[in-house]
Amino acid sequence: MTIRLPDRPSARRWRRTLVRITVSAGLALAGCSAKTDDKAASGSDTARLVTLTTAQRSHIRVYTVALSTFHKVIETTGVVDYDNDHATSVLAPFSGPVARMLVSPGQRVKEGDALATVISPDFAVAVSTYRKAIVTADNARKLADIDKDLVQHNGVSQREARQAETDAASAEADREAALQMLVSLKVDPQTIKAVQQGRPTAAIEGVIRSPVSGTVVEKLITPGELLQAGTTPSFTVANLSRVWVMAQISESDLGSVSLGDSAQVETGASATPIPGTVANIPALVNPDTRAVVARVVVDNPSGVLKKQMYVRVRIQARQEITGLLIPASAILRDDENLPFVYVADPSGGFARRHVILGYRTGDQFDITGGLQTGDRIVVDGGVFVQFMQSQ
Repeated sequence: MTIRLPDRPSARRWRRTLVRITVSAGLALAGCSAKTDDKAASGSDTARLVTLTTAQRSHIRVYTVALSTFHKVIETTGVVDYDNDHATSVLAPFSGPVARMLVSPGQRVKEGDALATVISPDFAVAVSTYRKAIVTADNARKLADIDKDLVQHNGVSQREARQAETDAASAEADREAALQMLVSLKVDPQTIKAVQQGRPTAAIEGVIRSPVSGTVVEKLITPGELLQAGTTPSFTVANLSRVWVMAQISESDLGSVSLGDSAQVETGASATPIPGTVANIPALVNPDTRAVVARVVVDNPSGVLKKQMYVRVRIQARQEITGLLIPASAILRDDENLPFVYVADPSGGFARRHVILGYRTGDQFDITGGLQTGDRIVVDGGVFVQFMQSQ
């Protein structure tokens, strides 16, 4: 049911008043919205400037923003690994079961030191082959010498003499090959001499020896394990005077890291940082961590860094970066924890201006938005200015 107002002068005045109230309310809301948008666009918390007296200005310090160059420092974590360029995997040189273990992981060894012993039939076969090769070569040489003498008296043909010489040379080559087999098995020279003289020899126990000097970092076999010659990894010997630190570099920091950048490795095992150098930046990103594992080469003469140790890494980028650096003391936070600074106004007051913080170097921030060269900001006494603004 609709109620119609009587068409009287008083009713017409009432309707005109109602329209004016409605229009005024709409204009007021539009004005508020415009002011809010202006405030967001200006990046300022309040349009009111903070004006200070000469005495109050003595409590603050103003800094003029200018372009500066700096070197970025990337802080990350890493894991220690031995230098694979100076690590050797020791393969079993012969087959057979392991008899005894002679070293433990972490033990330092020299080139030629015994690592383990093996009961191997390879030695018996090699000694037997060498004995047979010696007898065969001697007999073949005697026959060749006899045929050489007979051919001078027409006792044999030239062809038979040449064949005898060929057989002798072939037998002597087999003898040398059998000797090299004993040498490759690292059979004791006294044992080899006894074989050459035709004397009996005792059963030979195979010895796995270290091919280089360093530290035993891995023991891959156990007593009784059956080894296969040339295929079974037995030990890993590495030179730990230099190690690798595998540092995790995020995608955002990757552009700041270059080959040859200096690094500092920090660990609880050392009171002072250990220097290193970035030696490799692979072209692959780990799909799980979205990081690149850069290799930092670190000298480790005292052996402080151990394999699989977690460390902190600080990489000093050689590449120079240009930006607007301001003291960290200039940064304040509003009620929403957004960073802002106080900027000097040409009129003599100070106004809030929100800023975007970039990389922090020491006690300075690189400002990526909100300021420009020539702006004058409060770097000391900003809290005082904030207090005066709240009054």
